[in-house]
Amino acid sequence: MFLPKCDLSQLIHTFECGFPPLHSSFLDGFEDYGPDCDNMRVTAFLDIPGQDNLPPLTRLEKYAFSENTFNRQIIARGLLDIFRDFSNNEEDFLMVMEIVVRLSEDAEPTVRTELMEQIPPIAIFLQENRSDFPVVLSEYLIPIVVRYLTDPNNQVRKSSQEVLLILLEQDLIFQHDIENKVCPILLQLSAPDSDDEYKAEAVSIICKMASMLSKSTVERLLLPRFCELCGDGKLFQVRKVCAANFGDICHAVGQEATEKFLIPKFFELCSDAVWGMRKACAECFTAVSHSSSPGVRRTQLSPLFIRLVSDPCRWVRQAAFQSLGPFISTFANPSRAGLYLREDGALNIRPLTQDFNSGFASGSPAPSSGGNTSPASLTSSAKPVQREPELPVEGTSAKTSNVPHIGSSSDGPAENPVESSVSAGAELTRLSPETSAFPKLSDNNDFPISSYPGSDSWACPGNSEDVFSHFLYWRTPLPDISKDLELLLSEAGPQEDYCSRPGVVHNNCVARSEIQKVLDSLQEHLMNDPDVQAQVQVLSAALRAAQLDSVNEPESKPTAGLNEVSISDPSSASDNQITLSASSSQNELFVARILQSTDPGEPRNGTSDHLETDQRQDPTLLEENESKLQDIIPQPLLDQYVSMTDPARAQTVDTDIAKHCAYSLPGVALTLGRQNWHCLKDTYETLASDVQWKVRRTLAFSIHELAVILGDQLTAADLVPIFNGFLKDLDEVRIGVLKHLYDFLKLLHEDKRRDYLYQLQEFVVTDNSRNWRFRYELAEQLILILELYSPSDVYDYLMHIALKLCADQVSEVRWISFKLVVAILQKFYSNSESALGLNFINELIIRFRHCSKWVGRQAFAFICQAVVSKECVPVDQFVEHLLPSLLSLASDPVPNVRVLLAKALRQMLLAKAYFRNAGNPHLEVIEETILALQSDRDQDVSFLYGLK
Repeated sequence: MFLPKCDLSQLIHTFECGFPPLHSSFLDGFEDYGPDCDNMRVTAFLDIPGQDNLPPLTRLEKYAFSENTFNRQIIARGLLDIFRDFSNNEEDFLMVMEIVVRLSEDAEPTVRTELMEQIPPIAIFLQENRSDFPVVLSEYLIPIVVRYLTDPNNQVRKSSQEVLLILLEQDLIFQHDIENKVCPILLQLSAPDSDDEYKAEAVSIICKMASMLSKSTVERLLLPRFCELCGDGKLFQVRKVCAANFGDICHAVGQEATEKFLIPKFFELCSDAVWGMRKACAECFTAVSHSSSPGVRRTQLSPLFIRLVSDPCRWVRQAAFQSLGPFISTFANPSRAGLYLREDGALNIRPLTQDFNSGFASGSPAPSSGGNTSPASLTSSAKPVQREPELPVEGTSAKTSNVPHIGSSSDGPAENPVESSVSAGAELTRLSPETSAFPKLSDNNDFPISSYPGSDSWACPGNSEDVFSHFLYWRTPLPDISKDLELLLSEAGPQEDYCSRPGVVHNNCVARSEIQKVLDSLQEHLMNDPDVQAQVQVLSAALRAAQLDSVNEPESKPTAGLNEVSISDPSSASDNQITLSASSSQNELFVARILQSTDPGEPRNGTSDHLETDQRQDPTLLEENESKLQDIIPQPLLDQYVSMTDPARAQTVDTDIAKHCAYSLPGVALTLGRQNWHCLKDTYETLASDVQWKVRRTLAFSIHELAVILGDQLTAADLVPIFNGFLKDLDEVRIGVLKHLYDFLKLLHEDKRRDYLYQLQEFVVTDNSRNWRFRYELAEQLILILELYSPSDVYDYLMHIALKLCADQVSEVRWISFKLVVAILQKFYSNSESALGLNFINELIIRFRHCSKWVGRQAFAFICQAVVSKECVPVDQFVEHLLPSLLSLASDPVPNVRVLLAKALRQMLLAKAYFRNAGNPHLEVIEETILALQSDRDQDVSFLYGLK
């Protein structure tokens, strides 16, 4: 019997009313009833007695294998409900599972897709309700998922891939099934002779599931095939998927397997002829670096990244520059930078002295010691930040007290003092805050390091009458001069004898010859590559410093000690002073590793002479290059990073390259440490004055984090001027400063912090008066800022801002401002400033209780309610000064004011025992007010209070 023709709504209505389906065509359009029948099961028709008089399971089987495709779809879509109905009976459950298996072989792709989408909820249900869940999942459901991975229909395969990843993510597939059912089919699909489409899908699944499997499983079963697919020469889509997910695979297999198997493949992908491959490699470079050792990161990945930055394809360069900052951050080492992040995200200062021995053992120079690593200035693990001692004023003479003792250690070579001038030390002190203290390494062979205070005198270890200046102290230990130091300690002879040793002369000559060879090899690329030009300048400076150090006057004064150097050529004295002054900067770390002795130099070739002549004529260029040198990260990476502010980069790489530079700058600064802030200072200032407001906005949002990294001294010197500029910028930039205003101000000294009291009033004025969220954020920040200032400062400056915000046109701003008023009152009374609190209360009464606008009087009621709730004012003060004005609102002509008064009395005042006490002199007035509100002519007021 067929139904007469009718529209879909009539069919759905008929089904909802409980009439049985008379024909399978009745189910057409069944899927549309769902939104209107949330409580109705998809397979509810199985419970309705039909004319066929079949039991539910038989009816289920009938519709599951009906000739009508939509019937089978409905059964597949309602499998979860079916399992809920039939899971209690074991026979029924097994029969349902057999139906599911048969239904999975349906010829219609839509049925198979519907079935696959139901497997994750079914698996979760079975896990919660079946004790034999592992067996059921392994024998029935997993084979369906695996078989669908090879389904000829694309939509079915996509569904099975998603379901597989969901089951793995929920940890519903057991290890045995992963190794014996899932991985074999993936390896089969990704085989070299497999179909291209299947292969691309298989490698995508392998990459996605790698992070969900155990390390041993990935390394044993999937890693060989992944390495093979990385070199697939037939289909570039396969290689691109491998490149895009390379970092995830590295993370899954760990450092050892990454360096042994994956790094060589990564080099191949970074050199792929298809630019999309190289771009994908640039995007995942940071993830690969995280899974590599520091040595591989520095010696292999860094040069490889420089190649990507210089790639001929603009899109590759763009991706590389976007990843440059994050890649640099992978070099972060707390033992060298002195800063590390705790698990809770707080920044801590770590003593560099803890890792001196480990630094010596690794062959890398130990980190520079400084003021922030002094025990007196270090914070404990419970305190994220602590102020540092004040920096010496540039140009002043060095202090001569508290001479540290540096001795040789039995575990490694000791530090070697290297001569430096006072002027260079003063410049270094200005750039770095770490020159106020030095760690003490105790040993039996301690000796004082002393120096003359004059700018033309040299450090002379061994002379106790010499005065020490830490400006002249070579702060970074050199790991390869222990034998020379032992010689000094044992013989303490004149430097002429030491310099005359043939071994020292030979080593120095070899080092300089190596530098010269590198310079010669770079000459052919000098005119085409700015990076090569920078390297040539650095190497030339190193060679010149070595040759100048080797110039010794034969009649050197014996009182000058071991490190005395005389200038034989008066005409070049100024040049020597410039070079030697600069040698005390971070550049000398590079120079000292190459040249350690003072041997007479070899003749220079023409190219080197030409470069050094240019530098002698323009010493400013040399000083600028030296100010960017450090040894935390490879120098070419830093050079490329600071070049991101070059306007030419925006034209040849990406118009947003400056924004990417600004975004990653705090991470780069954290990696370099505050002792190398001078490398980034100019870059930061350039970004802060960028013409694009979104670049300045990025800096404004992170300036508080950078202040934590730099410490209070560098913050006051370098960040405060930029912070002041952001305060006067566009609202889009100012909001970044405002959102973290408290975080920044709390890092400043009290005198610097007070300078901003008057400027806080400028935040009330915005470019667009409709930008109410700006004023809302100001009120939130002021609540936090109150703790940074004294009660008198709060009264003189912040109180007036709060009163102005309480009268804002936007209600959201007013409500948050009422909380600010309560916080101010609490500030006054918690600091025993009752006079200031009383004055503020009187101001509130004048401005709000007697306000001509009903909104102001309503605000007064809310403030009184909040005061009682927070108990920020003593009860006697509240009763005497605020309660009479509050109760007088009962006669207010505006019902909204009386409604809020009723709420305040009912929810707050009468909830306090004091106001219900018979001894309260205002109890009678309160009761009269309550009666008046109960009989109020406005129904809302009387109804609200009548609920009591």
